[in-house]
Amino acid sequence: MMQTTVGWHVEMEFEEDDQHTRAVALVRVPDGTEIRGHGRASRHHTDCNQPRVGEEIAGARALNELAMQLLAKAHGEIDAMSGRTSHPINV
Repeated sequence: MMQTTVGWHVEMEFEEDDQHTRAVALVRVPDGTEIRGHGRASRHHTDCNQPRVGEEIAGARALNELAMQLLAKAHGEIDAMSGRTSHPINV
């Protein structure tokens, strides 16, 4: 049995101010498609300013959106090749 190792690199970018963090996650898949997910986080006015925490929350939300788009893309490809409707498993 032949094994193949494939790697994908995800890029994350953040924009922040004192109250908000915005994140964009980008992955380029082997077929050349670029998929972007977006996430946001807002700091409650009583919380201390911890940019890393905002990045973690916004980044996780961006990665979650990216994952959902990858699932939709994969199921679209399954449907196109098989002629049937696949049913994604929601986690």
